[in-house]
Amino acid sequence: MRALRILLIVAVVLGGLFVAADRLAVNYAESETADRIRTSQGLDRTPEVSIHGFPFLTQVLGKELDEVDVALADLTATAGGNEVNVTEARAELRGVRIDGSFSSATAARADGSARISYADLTEAAPGEAEVTYAGPERAAKGQVKVSGPLVKLLEDADVPLPEAAKALIGDREVATYSTVTLVEGATVRLKAESLPKLPLPGFEERLRKAVDLDLRIEGLPSTITLDKVEAGETGLRFSGTGEGVRLTG
Repeated sequence: MRALRILLIVAVVLGGLFVAADRLAVNYAESETADRIRTSQGLDRTPEVSIHGFPFLTQVLGKELDEVDVALADLTATAGGNEVNVTEARAELRGVRIDGSFSSATAARADGSARISYADLTEAAPGEAEVTYAGPERAAKGQVKVSGPLVKLLEDADVPLPEAAKALIGDREVATYSTVTLVEGATVRLKAESLPKLPLPGFEERLRKAVDLDLRIEGLPSTITLDKVEAGETGLRFSGTGEGVRLTG
């Protein structure tokens, strides 16, 4: 019995050492992978990498990781020269194959997503245009509300207004519902459904410069194509998939 107890104690100790070694190895791998992703994707900050599955060391020996999650907060998108903060971008990678030299890896499939708040969209909008939640019915159609003082929006869009026209418009606010679409997998487009009419040459075209936006989202792997957008109460969420996504190298 004493010998059996000793064997059990040794097994538990060795098992604990293996688990500890396994966790140390995965922590090192996550840190190294994050640094390589930052370099290969040209990011200005290091992402958070989580490698799932146990044991990790046996996955490495087989040169295939079951699941790797990559998250990066506070990215920047561009909107006509303005910048907009991307709250978070995530990529969930499955079936990650490691090459023979352990210098690069490719995921069989990846699901990517990004979130932008209405406050950050408003910050990026020209002038005093404000982007807000349009309510459940409009949101179900992929629409947001864009509003602002009409005179100010026109001035920001470089639309010349005679003083008489300014006096006529006064403090009038303009509010329109804009449909959100995805263009070429990484550009988010907000296009107004309708705009007020005024007897000024080129009025609608110039006003659209103030209320229509194109946002280019950076930070996701280039092989992930965003193809879905949802308008929630706090902001917009974009998602998409990719195959054969190169993780590092």
